[in-house]
Amino acid sequence: MMSGTSKLSGKIAIITGASSGIGAATALAFSQLGATLALTGRKVENLEAVAAQCYDIQTSKKPLTIQADLTDESDTKRIVEETIKAYGHLDILVNNAGILEMGNIQNTSLDQYDRIMNTNVRSLYHLTMLATPYLIESKGNIVNVSSVNGLRSFPGVLAYCVSKAAVDQFTRCVALELADKQVRVNSVNPGVTVTELQKRGGLDENAYAAFLERSKQTHALGRPGQPEEVAMAIAFLASDDASFITGATIPVDGGRHAMCPR
Repeated sequence: MMSGTSKLSGKIAIITGASSGIGAATALAFSQLGATLALTGRKVENLEAVAAQCYDIQTSKKPLTIQADLTDESDTKRIVEETIKAYGHLDILVNNAGILEMGNIQNTSLDQYDRIMNTNVRSLYHLTMLATPYLIESKGNIVNVSSVNGLRSFPGVLAYCVSKAAVDQFTRCVALELADKQVRVNSVNPGVTVTELQKRGGLDENAYAAFLERSKQTHALGRPGQPEEVAMAIAFLASDDASFITGATIPVDGGRHAMCPR
């Protein structure tokens, strides 16, 4: 992890889906870099546990925690309102929250499509709309957590792939729309990362173990990624080290996006 640095010192950041996985790892990385955090998630117990870990890193800065369901418009509004009330401004928005479900064109449903698109795209669209005036004021930036599934096509997770392709296009369009305001917008596109995402998406323990084993062949570096590795990329894009990067979709996927079956 990035200790002993202050690249995000003085920055106020909202991180969605911060109660586990990549969001939790990002919260810890941002804390080590000196950021002040507003953490959101649905599971309050997990969210408070992450906040406590952040406080252990920065005892002067206990994160604001906001239990919220991003598919609820009033909750989404409350995230921005409570952040501004607590801190007065906003510098960084990390749109991390998302879900995955298995399904192909033969067995999917409109309900599945709506669930995934509402969580992965509509809520991100809404939160970004609400945060944009504050990011313009601070000349801040946005980092969206997309997926290699937005860059490449995979069978069996149709609605998820569609949602992440939408996130990538959203990233590029908003980057162009806010460039003259000096607000940068980028995405990270993880490959298989060791989180609970696939299990929540329907894989049991045995299937998940086989999935991770298979990842040794589907990723050029021969392994799945860790949440901390994605968090490092998010922190870079959110920092001034990435001051000339906008509209980028950056694979953090062990080379999976570059591979072709033979």
